[in-house]
Amino acid sequence: MSYTALYRKWRPTDFADVKGQDAIVTTLKNQIKSERIGHAYLFCGTRGTGKTTIAKIFAKAVNCEHPVDGNPCGECPVCKSIAAGSSMNVIEIDAASNNGVDDIRKIREEVQYSPTEGKYKVYIIDEVHMLSIGAFNALLKTLEEPPSYVIFILATTETHKIPITILSRCQRYDFKRISIETIKARLEELMKAENINVEEKALRYVAKAADGSLRDALSLLDQCLAFYLGQDLKYDNVLEVLGAVDTEVFSRLLRMVLNSDTTGCIRLLEELIMQGRDLGQFVMDFVWYLRNLLLVKTSEDAQEVIDMSSDNLALLKEESTLVDDNTLMRYIRIFSELSNEIRYSVQKRILVEIALIKLTKPAMEQSREIGDILSRITMLEERLDNGNFVVNSGSIPNAAVQNPGSDAAGDMSADVPAKPLEQALPEDLEQVALQWNSIVADIDASGALSEMLRKAKVTLASDNAGIEIMISSPSAYSFINRPEQIAQIEGAIEKRTGKHVNIKVGKIKEEQDLRNMFTDIRDMVKMEIEIDDNKEDLI
Repeated sequence: MSYTALYRKWRPTDFADVKGQDAIVTTLKNQIKSERIGHAYLFCGTRGTGKTTIAKIFAKAVNCEHPVDGNPCGECPVCKSIAAGSSMNVIEIDAASNNGVDDIRKIREEVQYSPTEGKYKVYIIDEVHMLSIGAFNALLKTLEEPPSYVIFILATTETHKIPITILSRCQRYDFKRISIETIKARLEELMKAENINVEEKALRYVAKAADGSLRDALSLLDQCLAFYLGQDLKYDNVLEVLGAVDTEVFSRLLRMVLNSDTTGCIRLLEELIMQGRDLGQFVMDFVWYLRNLLLVKTSEDAQEVIDMSSDNLALLKEESTLVDDNTLMRYIRIFSELSNEIRYSVQKRILVEIALIKLTKPAMEQSREIGDILSRITMLEERLDNGNFVVNSGSIPNAAVQNPGSDAAGDMSADVPAKPLEQALPEDLEQVALQWNSIVADIDASGALSEMLRKAKVTLASDNAGIEIMISSPSAYSFINRPEQIAQIEGAIEKRTGKHVNIKVGKIKEEQDLRNMFTDIRDMVKMEIEIDDNKEDLI
């Protein structure tokens, strides 16, 4: 006897076996029990979620001689003939290959004849969105007013391609993707029935790889079982068959990226390719791994939205401390774009290598997004901390601000000591508050420093002898809290107010509420503050 694939062998035969579509099953059973059966149904949803299966069960139930609580009995001649595919009352049509006007005309001619057995003649039209415009128009009248003994069930994965005139004549049911837990539980149930030992971790990965499709999950599991025929199926076996990568590899890769180890990343990619891993799957899984890291950093109840064991979650929390939010979002953006490009590319390896180089060498990526700028700043900070290069003080912008008596040309007045500016008093800080947006605009309005200052909280220092800039981003804090940057801010204030204001930079945790903890100097004045694009005084 020939082998039957798992998804065919275990296809549900009644509503009780259908998983993950409880709302739809309950509605259809209630219609059958109360005999409030419609004449046209539209089943929408992604592949493998049970559209055709439920259509067949529904066709059996409405024709069953002895239905039980809305379910077909499965024992009467009508149920058996429908299950065997020999019934003249249930007609399945594949619209992908029968999509012309003539095919629909045949249906219009056939519906004139009443069923030979049972109560209803059921037409199941699969992939109905493939019908031509002419075929849809030919179907309209019959779909709107069919004979009382005819039921149409249209199934599609692309609802947007169906004309509104068809949609308005059907009861629409949207099939949702099946959850990982539901798929895993069903796979466990079937493996017990098959007397096959499969590791729970392996079933969970198969359920995740199926992307909400129970049929896909059964097909993937069938493939893995065939490769390891007669053996217990382990997690590593599933990864090998599906060309997937273990999360431990992603942890190694992330650490190499954070260390700017481009060579190490390329070597790791070479290992994966030599092991036969699928690069498209690798990219999608790495995006998922980065997504989990971001959720751990930003969500207090991450365990509720991340499907993994407590041990793996603890490791993920540890790794999330190695990278900040902005950098993570940049990584996710780069690899998400890559997942779209790699699908149809013949040079997948090169695309992945370029993406890894972008992660390890952000300076090579020509982008003006603040996330990219912050990533570059972080790289520069690490190089400074490691002593890889020294900044030439002569290259610091606005260095002359530290000595107002000098100019860029180095004229004779540079030798004359400048008159020291008066220290700003607390009441003078009101003028700083009034002109703060203009002061920020003076500091290279399109640069990184002014962008960070606009997002910062500016408050009075604890001794009321200056201003403190409160920063939550580690990269922004490290960048602003440098002597040259503080000197640039103080110089811009001196230029506007004629007073010297001491600037301090403070660091706070992201979850702290700035508005409740500090008073913004701009709230000190009772007037609306506007950004001065022309860089003219506001007073």
